[in-house]
Formats: sequence, structure tokens, C-alpha cells
Amino acid sequence: MHRSSSPLSADRIFMDSIEIRQSFKALDYSRDGKKIETSHFTFEAFMSAKLATVLTSENPAGQDVAALRQVFASITAESCPHLYNFHMHTTHSDGQLQPELLMEQAIDLSLRGFAITDHHRVTGYQAAQDWLDLWRQTAQAMDRTPPRLWIGTEITSQLLETEVHILGFAFDPNQRAIAPYLNGTAPTGEAAEAGNVISAIHQAGGLAVLAHPARYRRSFHDLVPAAVECGIDGVETYYAYNNPKPWQPSPKETQQVRQLSAHYRLLNTCGTDTHGLSLLQRL
Repeated sequence: MHRSSSPLSADRIFMDSIEIRQSFKALDYSRDGKKIETSHFTFEAFMSAKLATVLTSENPAGQDVAALRQVFASITAESCPHLYNFHMHTTHSDGQLQPELLMEQAIDLSLRGFAITDHHRVTGYQAAQDWLDLWRQTAQAMDRTPPRLWIGTEITSQLLETEVHILGFAFDPNQRAIAPYLNGTAPTGEAAEAGNVISAIHQAGGLAVLAHPARYRRSFHDLVPAAVECGIDGVETYYAYNNPKPWQPSPKETQQVRQLSAHYRLLNTCGTDTHGLSLLQRL
């Protein structure tokens, strides 16, 4: 996967360049086959920027866990959905938004930072990052500050014999421990145990967060301490459990989860858990 600085990543970019070049060729010609100008960006400029990122960066932006920790430390009830959003899905799992349309919305909303958290996949994130790389070469990007995009996923897990979802952020998808959780299917058996999921995320350099802790059949008063024992880094403190319009975190649950988070010194995250066509709502 091409966000890594490994030789394999550079090879992947080379192979992807064949398909990308075709896209640029399509942009260079009108429907009647006549040559047209595409001065806003070129294939060579795009590939140079992409290869420079891979070959020179030891910590790709989408895997910058230190920066993400700082953002999580600043999250409040007012952060989501207009400043930050760390829970959303694309058509690469069970969402309705194409990654490209999701990126357009994120830019239109002037988000500062967000993560795509498709279930057991990172291909939606990769498609969005590729779109963003292209967009940076256009005239539209000249006077706009793009949002910070982090890699993410949502993994179905077992905690206290209860099915829960664990969000992983800023990990290296090429790392051996996390790879089995990114094949598009929910883990089973021991692999699904929360401790093993959290460990895999940590081995890949990422942060593990318990998603929507007040949405499970077992109380979050039990689940959060158990997750702490497994090494969880944070909880999705700010979440709208009844899908209100406009979106806002549920007051009662937020207060209670925030108290537990403070007690265990956990990071706090927020997210709309978007499955529909708007990043401002869940559905």
C-alpha cells in the first residue's frame, strides 16, 4: 500500500501510474479527439509529488500519530462535525459516499482533520488520498487549505463476550500484525478478541479507540474499564446516539463517557459515523 516508505510502496506507485496516466490522457483530449489544454496539473507533476512523498517521508501524513494525539487532546463537544470528524464510511464498506465525493464535502466544509474508517478496509482511504493528491495540483487548491486526512478503519471485536467496534487510526497498513484485519471481513475467534485487535493496531504504530461506547448491549461502565485493561488509547466520547438533526453529541452519554475517559486518562474522539450521503449526519 503506497503510503509507506518501503520499496514495495514505490513499486505499487509505479504500477498505479499506468492507470493514472490513462486518466491524465483522458483529460488531455476532448470527446472529438482534439487536443485541449490541461495546465492546472500534469501527470509528471503529480507522480513527482507522490514519489517524493514515498521516498523521503518516514512518517506519511496519514500515519502521523503524534499530530493525531494532539488533535484528540483538543477535541470538545463543538469539534464535530464542522472542525473534525473521525468516524465515517464510504462505498468501500457499508457507506453510500464515494471517496471522491466525500473528499469534496470535506473540503467544502473546511474540515481541519478527519479519518475514513471503513470496516476492515483502507481502500476507501487510499482512494480519497489519491484524489487529494490530484486536487492539490489544481487551480482550486491554490487558495484553499485542504483538511488533514488520517488513515483509519473500524474493526469488529469481542470484549466481555460483547460485540464492540474498535477504531484504529494512524497505523501502517503494511505492518504484518494489522494486515489480517484489513481484508474486508470481520475477524473471528481469538483474532477478534479486543486485546488482540488493540495489540495489532499498536504494533502497526496506531491508536486504538472504542467506538460509540454507549451503543452496546453491555454497559459502557463495564466495557470502558475492560478496554483500558486491553490497552485502549481512547473512546469516542462525542457521538450522536439518536441521529439528531442537526448533528450533536448526546448530552447524557457524553457527560458520563467523558467522566470515565478523564478517570482513565484516555483520549477523546468525535465522529458522525456517516453511512449516508452527508458528512453532517450519520444516515
